[in-house]
Amino acid sequence: MNNAFKQALGDKQAQIGLWLGLADSYSAELLAGAGFDWLLIDGEHAPNDLRSVLAQLQAVAPYRSHPVVRPAWNDPVLIKQLLDIGAQTLLVPMVQSADDAALAVKACRYPPQGIRGVGSALARASRWNREADYLPRADGQICLLVQIETRLGVENLESILAVEGVDGVFIGPADLSADLGHLGNPSHPEVQAIITASIAKIVAADKAPGILMTNETLAQHYLDLGALFVAVGVDTTLLARSAEALAARFISTPAPAIDSEKSVY
Repeated sequence: MNNAFKQALGDKQAQIGLWLGLADSYSAELLAGAGFDWLLIDGEHAPNDLRSVLAQLQAVAPYRSHPVVRPAWNDPVLIKQLLDIGAQTLLVPMVQSADDAALAVKACRYPPQGIRGVGSALARASRWNREADYLPRADGQICLLVQIETRLGVENLESILAVEGVDGVFIGPADLSADLGHLGNPSHPEVQAIITASIAKIVAADKAPGILMTNETLAQHYLDLGALFVAVGVDTTLLARSAEALAARFISTPAPAIDSEKSVY
């Protein structure tokens, strides 16, 4: 039951991750053996449902990479289901206020501290009640990461950080840059200044900062600033760009117009 990822963040040990968007358990298992500290199973933008997330959790389980699940929304019903199928770490998107963060915390905790329904006899999380002490220990082993990705979220960052039960704050550079008027350009100086300032505030609040960035120079920069969970690649991007490069070496095909310096994914 111990959440090694949560413990590592508490110990200020940087965790390097990979984004999973292929929504497939076979590729998830393949990547689980690649050596990353954590893998993000994306339920917001990838075509995942509850059963496909379950299959990926099962595929990743034998490996050291820790699965983090991003639900489609800050929905207590969906969060309850994800926790029951065994997710211990959640990345909740579009958190814009302390109230949003508090709702996510409550969804992750059993009463009386929260509103998570008790159904452990049906749940993979408790090994169907074979973990005799699951109910009293579950709350303490869940790692809740909230995602700020709008101007409003940045403005409310300090109050979000003050919510007890939030373990870390993930900065979403793609949506943040769009909301700031720089769609598709997370490298814009205004966006970068806000990210830098936000990481400093998260560190000062003794929470874990996180981000996704495939630009390796920027990813290392965020780690140097104190980011503790950084995703440095995306499975769909790795497959697409590698396949395109291989094809181009044998076939005269135009390269896709992608500016890697401006890409988050």
